[in-house]
Amino acid sequence: MYFRKCTKYIIFSAIISIFAGCGARSYTYQPNYSYQSSFSEPRSTKINNSKSMHRATMRPYRVGGKTYYPTTVSEGDTFSGIASWYGRDFHGKKTSNGEYYNMYDMTAAHKTLPMNTMVRVTNLRNNRSAIVRINDRGPFVNSRIIDLSYAAASRLGIIAKGTAPVRLEVVGFKGLIRASKTAPNKVVRLSGFLVQIGAFRNRSGAKRFANRHKSVDSRYTSKIKEYMLDGYPIYRVYLSGFGSENEARDFILRGEFNGSFIVRN
Repeated sequence: MYFRKCTKYIIFSAIISIFAGCGARSYTYQPNYSYQSSFSEPRSTKINNSKSMHRATMRPYRVGGKTYYPTTVSEGDTFSGIASWYGRDFHGKKTSNGEYYNMYDMTAAHKTLPMNTMVRVTNLRNNRSAIVRINDRGPFVNSRIIDLSYAAASRLGIIAKGTAPVRLEVVGFKGLIRASKTAPNKVVRLSGFLVQIGAFRNRSGAKRFANRHKSVDSRYTSKIKEYMLDGYPIYRVYLSGFGSENEARDFILRGEFNGSFIVRN
């Protein structure tokens, strides 16, 4: 009897051990970081650079009642804003360029940059930098300029706080990167977006207002444009010099000019 009980116990223990071993087996994804120091293409994803994809993703689009205008940029262009990150909830879902989001790849979402633009992102809190490839649209939150993958946010030390002020520098296109030859602090300003800060029926009033705000933050300059409204001229005062639609929106959120809004030049 004792022998039978021992035999049953040994067999039962062996079965439990086998199933426990199966349950404990796990598979760990090994991040394949896409950053390399010279011209290269990330190995983890086949990049789609088809004309049809670029044509489709460069069209204006609306999200949350706002229209966004994808814009061509040049190597060396720099921008600044707030970075956030997105992770597990989007892992495996399709991005705007048709790829599947992989939280362990060095990618990011941007509202207007061309797909597969390579961008060096620098966390201004700790000066850490990483290069990411744009393959998605977003983030659609005021003041945020880029949404980083989990891997990129980890490298920049953003995971814990969730956001950080960053500087972006365009370092390549079509998934290819190279060190920029431009001065590190050079800012290239695009002229596609204006912010209206005033409107006057009287040209002299518009001139006085424009002169008072002829240089804002030493970056934005005023200009006057004449239109017709209800059969009479109206003089609108704009600020120009914004590097992107996102930068113009950030400026409006500061609340310096009541009723200001963005127009496309």
